[in-house]
Amino acid sequence: MDVHVRRVVPVTYEMVARAYQKVKAGGESPGIDQESWTDFAAKGVEKQLYVVWNRLASGSYFPSAVREVEIPKKDGRLRKLGIPTIRDRIAQEVVRAYMEQRIDQHFHEHSYGYRPLKSSQEAVAEVSRNCLSKDWVVDLDIRNFFGELDHELLRKAIEALITDKWVRMYVDRWLSAKIEKADGTQYSNEGKGTPQGGVISPLLANLYLHFALDQWLEQTYLGVDFVRYADDVVVHCGSEQEAKSVLAGIEKRLEQVKLSLNKAKSKIVYCKDYRRKGESEHVQFGFLGFSFQPRAIQSKVQPGTSFAGFTAAISKENQKKIRETVRAVIHWRNTSVELAAIADKLNSKLRGWINYFGMHGSRQLRNTLIYLDMRLVKWLRRKHRLGFRAGVRRLTAIRQSNPRMFYHWSAGYSSLRLKTARAV
Repeated sequence: MDVHVRRVVPVTYEMVARAYQKVKAGGESPGIDQESWTDFAAKGVEKQLYVVWNRLASGSYFPSAVREVEIPKKDGRLRKLGIPTIRDRIAQEVVRAYMEQRIDQHFHEHSYGYRPLKSSQEAVAEVSRNCLSKDWVVDLDIRNFFGELDHELLRKAIEALITDKWVRMYVDRWLSAKIEKADGTQYSNEGKGTPQGGVISPLLANLYLHFALDQWLEQTYLGVDFVRYADDVVVHCGSEQEAKSVLAGIEKRLEQVKLSLNKAKSKIVYCKDYRRKGESEHVQFGFLGFSFQPRAIQSKVQPGTSFAGFTAAISKENQKKIRETVRAVIHWRNTSVELAAIADKLNSKLRGWINYFGMHGSRQLRNTLIYLDMRLVKWLRRKHRLGFRAGVRRLTAIRQSNPRMFYHWSAGYSSLRLKTARAV
């Protein structure tokens, strides 16, 4: 019987081992069993993976409950995450990878989130290009998407692209898994939702919105362009009238697929620049950490002059997050450490910020990173009992003698001078 079932469930040990390597590089938070990666390894990795493989391949794998974690959102409300156990993460990755190989080719070219050979940088770049050619944007917000997607519609979407009954069986089990609160009580999600934090959830979200929105937009509104990253959606229109029509149509469409529009956060935006003389209540929107809005652009044709462009740059929220991280990661009152040790703690973060946010609006990012230089000046003043000007000179000398100590120095994101430092 076991051998027969394994022919029906074509999961190999190698698939499980690859899944383990993939998810091990991800989150550290434990599931309801509080088992860490260290605990898992202590029991023998090969032995534990064999158990997962045996149960998956025999059809006898059943997931544990998901641990519910609440994290604050920008608006002060709480976002619920669902953290699976390590074994459930591995099992989900096995099925996710199997599904992705078979369905990703069907997804829309302008869907970028959580897909192989696609990236958030490409999504932001496409939105930037579209803002040059289309005057209006529908900035779309779906209310509680991951908590509201309908299981019955999701099953139909899976059946449309996946014929393997064992895949549908395991997805059903994950969708039906209990959720455990911090107080230990458990509840069911009652036919809707997939936990954010689950390994397979992003793929299920893409699959749901592929049929619910992507295909529908392409077939219903031939003249518009759109970019989607998971449930973050921007629709580009040629006129305000078209934008209003699209927004109204999307609201009705979301109701048809058991979702709802967040009217408070969804809006129509005018991409106002030097060519566009109209007016609108909204001339700014956010997408994947960037703020798209009118800005003064320095002319390359006539140096010393500028013009109004509609461009992307790091959002104020992310500027604030960077400053908060710089404050939190380093114990700035400890002057016994070496400057190189501070650089070691910050450089991986600096590299990530610059590689991502530096692709658009480098001036805004540079102004943000000057904050780090100012913290370094203050730290040097305290360490060496220096005045303000002497502290700036000391940091400038260090930067000139060792320009690669901090990543933002070597990347050209430090322009600290006495005048600038005083302003900051």
